[in-house]
Amino acid sequence: MSETKTYLRDLNDAISRGTAESRLRALWHTTDLMITGGYSDDEIWTFGEVIGRLADEIEVAARAQLAKRLAGVDHAPVNIIHKLAFDDAIEVAGPVLRESERLEPYALIANVCLKSQTHLLAISKRKSIDEQVTDVLVTRGNQDVVNSVVINKGARFSDFGFLHMIQRAEGDSILAEQLGLREDIPRHVFQQLIAKASDDVGKRLKYERPDMVDQIQSSVTDVAGELQSKFGPVSRSYFVAKKVVTTQHRQGNLNENSISGYARGHRIEEVTIGLSLLCSLPGDVIERALLDRNRETLLILAKAIEFSWATTMALLFLGAKDHRITAQDLKDLEKEFSDLNVETSRSVLAFYQSRKSAASADADVKHQPAVLAQR
Repeated sequence: MSETKTYLRDLNDAISRGTAESRLRALWHTTDLMITGGYSDDEIWTFGEVIGRLADEIEVAARAQLAKRLAGVDHAPVNIIHKLAFDDAIEVAGPVLRESERLEPYALIANVCLKSQTHLLAISKRKSIDEQVTDVLVTRGNQDVVNSVVINKGARFSDFGFLHMIQRAEGDSILAEQLGLREDIPRHVFQQLIAKASDDVGKRLKYERPDMVDQIQSSVTDVAGELQSKFGPVSRSYFVAKKVVTTQHRQGNLNENSISGYARGHRIEEVTIGLSLLCSLPGDVIERALLDRNRETLLILAKAIEFSWATTMALLFLGAKDHRITAQDLKDLEKEFSDLNVETSRSVLAFYQSRKSAASADADVKHQPAVLAQR
């Protein structure tokens, strides 16, 4: 350690007195020494300080060559990698922005916020991109950046990112199609994309993604007729529940606490009617959300009306078989609920509302939900 510090101190002195040519030779010698040697983190940092000082003294072409050499080095000094990443010249910044694993998400986000679109384009080509970085890329990036990140299989998208991409894809058939082809696109986002896309794009996506189309056709908003065919005569208890909950809603007293209490008491009629009123959706749609093995729709509805996890959990247990959920499944559902974005969930709810038919709107009045007929 002391020998390394002594060498670097002597090198630093030589830099101060050297010529441009000798500084360049010193840069490559120091870089080679750092790459091939087995040094501690502190020593690597010191190397970075010296290399950074040398980089300040050389031309763009030499800095670009330095960036290419260090971009793939997994122990490259973070301080010099950051310095190169924020260089105004994209020839210098590009290689490390595209390849260096030494850049943390916070550094990439800062770069997106401060640097040029060519810097953003370089980041969009990284082997993997965290959700938080993708969020700022799709918000601040131009068309080239957005088109680049949407075809990057290593880029991860949050609900916010997907929602923003749908907005940007309006009127852009190429972007809309590329977004719809992503394997990680959630079902509810795909639904919105199909709804907003042009007829041609919609047809192509339906052809390319039959798996998603099949899921949509069996989703909560498309099964009203199927459920209605199973409905039995309306029970007296359903009429009573409807009268009580409707009155409660009219008086402004129907809220999360009410729904939570009904769910914990296993009062499914009141829950179905109450959620139908709060979400402005037909009762059979609410019932399907409660009973569907895929709990995504129920989580989205709960997030859209800003229910807490405790209330959402009560709804999940209410609709689960024998009112039981394994600890692991519950943990996974809690994470999925936590990751949902309120704005995105409200957009999905609005989409569901726009697709309800007059027949399904009256279903909770004319028919008893299927679950009641089975009890």
